[in-house]
Amino acid sequence: MDNYTTTALLGVIENLKRPQMGLLDMFFPTVQISDAEEIKFDVRIGKRRIAPFVSPVVEGKLIEAEGFETRTFHPAYVKPKHVIKPQRGFKRAIGERIGGERRPMDRIQAAVVEQLADDVTMIDRRMEVMASEILRTGKVTVTGDGYPTQVVDFLRPAGHTLTLAPGSKWGDAGVSPLKDIKSWKLQVLQSCGAGITDAVMEADAWEQFIAEPDTSKALDERRGGTASAERVQSATDVGLEYMGRIGGTSYWTYQDWYVDENDVELPILPTGTVILGSRAIAGVRVFGAIEDEQAHLNAHQYFPKSWLIEDPPKRVLMTQSAPLVVPGRPAASFAVTVL
Repeated sequence: MDNYTTTALLGVIENLKRPQMGLLDMFFPTVQISDAEEIKFDVRIGKRRIAPFVSPVVEGKLIEAEGFETRTFHPAYVKPKHVIKPQRGFKRAIGERIGGERRPMDRIQAAVVEQLADDVTMIDRRMEVMASEILRTGKVTVTGDGYPTQVVDFLRPAGHTLTLAPGSKWGDAGVSPLKDIKSWKLQVLQSCGAGITDAVMEADAWEQFIAEPDTSKALDERRGGTASAERVQSATDVGLEYMGRIGGTSYWTYQDWYVDENDVELPILPTGTVILGSRAIAGVRVFGAIEDEQAHLNAHQYFPKSWLIEDPPKRVLMTQSAPLVVPGRPAASFAVTVL
């Protein structure tokens, strides 16, 4: 059997134990495959309307339906590509005993599996960065080589993105982070009817939050119960650490990084970021069709392919994906730069 066919490589991906991505898994857990070249997604829009009074002897009042707006986006591709040279088969792999114990072709096959796992992690991390931008701004900017810059605006209310002014920042005299959180939670509830289930904070923001005696007391009084179970569950979430619970909201710190196209390492959540989100955000990871005949122009989360170059001989491995991260209820999130 040819271990380098797309079918074989897809089987490898299906069996990979991939690391979880904290923001994606919390707020965008659903995967949706689109059969079209373009991705269509719905953004829910509505008002807190009230049924009108009428006389019992007159016709019912016609109410125009409200619900959602359908938008279309032609996704950019992510397609990491690598060269695996034959010489790799003659070098001892990491963890292999000194002197080597594998056959050269076994090492090549292991290198392919390792590279596929790295490709999938890179694509997942790209979506995690998209999730962070959407949760922080209500938008995501997509740009790349040969792809014109596009800003996908999910129509989140403008007031759901704040930067605190000097004198109002956490740590400033007279500022109560706990009161701020309560106010922002109420704003989200009024805006979309969703209660905030999770508050995710960058580490420095958390230090200012927990430094307030009222906050520390409220958090300590409500530890225990399901807290230990949540902490165990969060141990596998990349970047997330469960810190406790106040009322109906779980509090987390988040620390994770990525290396951008200029080889600069950046935090996925910038310093001072606080994200308030509801699991009712109805977040989805959407994947568009792969414009490749070997994919039969079908959609895949990850579409791997491999081919040989004859002279000089080497194997090329490439994984393609056309992802977009979509919040179905964008108003169910709120972000503040507090420092």
